[in-house]
Amino acid sequence: MLANRTLTHQQVRALDALSINDNELEGDLPTLGELLYLRRGLAQPGGKLPLFDLDGQAIAAAVVRRCVDRGWAAPWFNNPLKPDWLVCKLTEAGRQAALAP
Repeated sequence: MLANRTLTHQQVRALDALSINDNELEGDLPTLGELLYLRRGLAQPGGKLPLFDLDGQAIAAAVVRRCVDRGWAAPWFNNPLKPDWLVCKLTEAGRQAALAP
């Protein structure tokens, strides 16, 4: 089957007007790892977020930092025994992000 390349490109560009670009929303939503981290704080007193996942592995520092940077988590206190560990608690914005469908 032969196709007219110019006509095909025009038809594709016409469909661009119908597409919805939701890339901006993607930055506002937590990733799966962030979501699992935030949801663990929902059942904890004061919204304490875990240091370890359910398999006993340390939560990735990048996940914790991204949650703090986005305002979903806030540093809670410094751990004198492990000063490099960032102990955080859930913020109200983090609670909303964790509960969002």
